[in-house]
Amino acid sequence: MKNYLKHDEWCIIEEGFNREFNEITESVCSLGNGRMGQRGNFEETFTGKTLQGNYVAGVYYPDKTRVGWWKNGYPEYFAKVLNAANWIGIKVEIEDEILDLNKAEVSDFIRVLNMKEGYLERSFVATLASGKQVRVNSKRLNSIVDDESGVIRYSITPLNFDAKIVLTPFIDGDIKNKDANYDEKFWDEVHKETAFAEGYVQMVTKKTGFHVVTGQKFQIFQNGQAVDFQSLPLKAEKYVASQVTLAGKTNEEIVLVKYACNLSSENHAISDLLSNAKAYLARIEAKGFDTMVAEQAEKWAAKWEMNDIVIEGDVAAQQGIRFNIFQMNQTYTGEDARLNIGPKGFTGEKYGGSTYWDTEAYCIPFYLATADQQVARNLLVYRWKQLGKAIENAQKLGFDKGAALYPMVTMNGEECHNEWEITFEEIHRNGAIAYAIYDYVNYTGDETYLAEYGFEVLLGIARFWAQRVNWSEAKKQYVMLGVTGPNEYENNVNNNWYTSYFAVWCLKYVIEVSEKIKASSPERYSELASITNLNETDEFAKFSHIIGNMYLGEDKELGIFLQQDGFLDKELIQVKDLASSQRPINQKWSWDRILRSCFIKQADVLQGIYFFEDDFDEETIKRNYDFYEPMTVHESSLSPCVHSIIAAKLGDKARSYEFYQRSARLDLDDYNNDTEDGCHITSMAGTWMSIVKGFGGMRVRNGHVFLAPFVPENWTSFSFKIRFRGNLLNIKTSAQEVTIENLAGADITLFVHNEEVSLKEASSVTIAHKNK
Repeated sequence: MKNYLKHDEWCIIEEGFNREFNEITESVCSLGNGRMGQRGNFEETFTGKTLQGNYVAGVYYPDKTRVGWWKNGYPEYFAKVLNAANWIGIKVEIEDEILDLNKAEVSDFIRVLNMKEGYLERSFVATLASGKQVRVNSKRLNSIVDDESGVIRYSITPLNFDAKIVLTPFIDGDIKNKDANYDEKFWDEVHKETAFAEGYVQMVTKKTGFHVVTGQKFQIFQNGQAVDFQSLPLKAEKYVASQVTLAGKTNEEIVLVKYACNLSSENHAISDLLSNAKAYLARIEAKGFDTMVAEQAEKWAAKWEMNDIVIEGDVAAQQGIRFNIFQMNQTYTGEDARLNIGPKGFTGEKYGGSTYWDTEAYCIPFYLATADQQVARNLLVYRWKQLGKAIENAQKLGFDKGAALYPMVTMNGEECHNEWEITFEEIHRNGAIAYAIYDYVNYTGDETYLAEYGFEVLLGIARFWAQRVNWSEAKKQYVMLGVTGPNEYENNVNNNWYTSYFAVWCLKYVIEVSEKIKASSPERYSELASITNLNETDEFAKFSHIIGNMYLGEDKELGIFLQQDGFLDKELIQVKDLASSQRPINQKWSWDRILRSCFIKQADVLQGIYFFEDDFDEETIKRNYDFYEPMTVHESSLSPCVHSIIAAKLGDKARSYEFYQRSARLDLDDYNNDTEDGCHITSMAGTWMSIVKGFGGMRVRNGHVFLAPFVPENWTSFSFKIRFRGNLLNIKTSAQEVTIENLAGADITLFVHNEEVSLKEASSVTIAHKNK
């Protein structure tokens, strides 16, 4: 765990240049606007430890799956999110020396990610080998107003010399992915051109044929005044630049303002890309840097007005939750139903930047409560549109008759994860997608979604479960063989409780939904039956038989659900007895040793209890929590938030807070020694859940909001807002009481500590905690 970033309520601050942690800071300081983004790289040359990364939403490459032994059903490719053209680059030369912080002596360094207003700023003094000293300040943003653009204000001030300074702003498309096989490059050049103080590179991805034009325009000011200058155009493969030579004078600031855009063929006709890019840059240049900064601040203020969680008394916790909310809002805006939420967002390349089950299990609740209802609906429709591909994925594995297996990893609905124990066996992802439909309908009351889209998805998933189980003559029950549960530190196990429980729930839910549609819209139900070739009598009879006869492992003596059949055969060691030098085990141990150990990567049985807590009494939940959590190493970003929520429910406030901190500051403090690869974006919604569902105790049952809030010991208070069925509620909790404001919407009835509370329009109520 690293603690080099300063605690601040609204900013991420690095004081002093930490070269050894630079890739971590680049991840943390990433910027995005839902359409494009980049890591917190330097604009000027840097030859030290860095992962250059610029990304354009929706653009990917299907890299051929490379395995030594091909297996039937294997995905043909792994979808890589592509490192796109570097638009932030500005080469700085002072006489014949290149400004490079890896070679210069650096002082007064500070890098600040301002989350309140949505920009990244950096300043430093560099002493070059010649003794020349310069002060540099850069400030940049990815505009969420003009969401295909970014802008940089880069200033350089000579401190002890008069000399020639050469600035070369550039667009460099000759880049590659860190994870490329054999240093393969994925872009071909289509066109490039330069003009006075501007330039454009148009490239196309190999295989997938995505076109992207990246363009730049710039202005130069000296001593506060716009200057006339000449620019020397430069070109190379996939590269354009404009070189400007200026007379640097002691203590006179030179400022370069660089406007850039990334326009893709996802949003523009290929034939119009170049002309549209030129018009786009002309428009934002006419606005100017100051206007773009002001617009950015205004737009972020509106986002924070809705999404902010305010914590009093704990700066580290406040910084953590705001960082998580900030990155979520940078990654996905909900404005384009074709897009989804990659686990690294715009912060890195790992995992391919593709869609995982994380969206349904973790992100849907965040958007349900903080955004317009259509945003969560779009995330569900995204999966409905890919139902045909899910059916094809199941067919490749031998399933038929409309059975659907949603992919573990995807860009377009096809499975593109290339580890067999995940691709073939981690089938619980189907359950998360079905649950997201339930979660959406339960939260919004929008049952029209079920007839319009939901039933088809649920039926395909149910058909998969019905074919995936088999009857065991030995047990006289249905069993689920050869699976990988959420705990990926066990592969190819039998009867993973979580997977089997979810399968039963899915079968129950599709029957329940069918009855609802049949009652409310019989004509639509008949249409759906025809579309899906549903034989209700036979299929639902099979579903019901599985529901009534499914084997769900349980140890009566311990009073726990069995994570899988052989779990108790393991040597049951608690994490506290594992030497710290052995962790994280996924970086220290062989895979063989991990698979034979009892150590759990992330919530597994407890993940099921989190989803279905109302199915179990508190004693059952506690027994399972007390048994499994001590063996959990939390080496998945998705783990701490689930444990925080369950600990809160059980009244274990200290542990709940501990897990919250781990979730909230996972990347800021690099808990798992992997932040340099990018931030854990999808788990950040889990951090929000740790507060709202954990400390706030929020649940939705029978169309009502239930709250059971408490304040962690070292906090004075915390508050959050939620949207719920036309109402906007603000909930503020202190150690003594909770105050609920109905900021918008009609009268509403909710429950606080299980007691009914009526709240009129535009009113508030304060309720003392039960234990006070």
